[in-house]
Amino acid sequence: MDKASLKILRNFVASINAHDVDAIVQLMSAEFQFIDSLGGCYSFGQMRSGWQQYFSMVPDYWITVEREVADGDEAILIGRAGGTYVPAGVDLKAENKWETPAVWRAKVSGKKLSEWRIYADNEPIRQKMKAASGR
Repeated sequence: MDKASLKILRNFVASINAHDVDAIVQLMSAEFQFIDSLGGCYSFGQMRSGWQQYFSMVPDYWITVEREVADGDEAILIGRAGGTYVPAGVDLKAENKWETPAVWRAKVSGKKLSEWRIYADNEPIRQKMKAASGR
């Protein structure tokens, strides 16, 4: 992955951390695919509302990249993700904070991100969701 592609990728991460949905979408190609850690695949057309919904549910969501490994048009990012789960109509509460190790696989085609895939344990946020629902 060349320096320009790595810059696109780093801007994507910065836009996620800034919760800047417009910037996130602008960095994605029309062929973009988001693949979540359960294997769900989402297209470019679903991403604006997807990020908006996620940032509503986890308004302080963040990712930290500790290492980048690049090869060709792909990069692997190793780090952590976290935030605070906020159920609809509820205030942000410290007991709903979560954090998990994560790995992202990214592909850049041309000057846009064409794939963002996350590998992470969803159990930390699931536990917060379960506790908040009273189950």
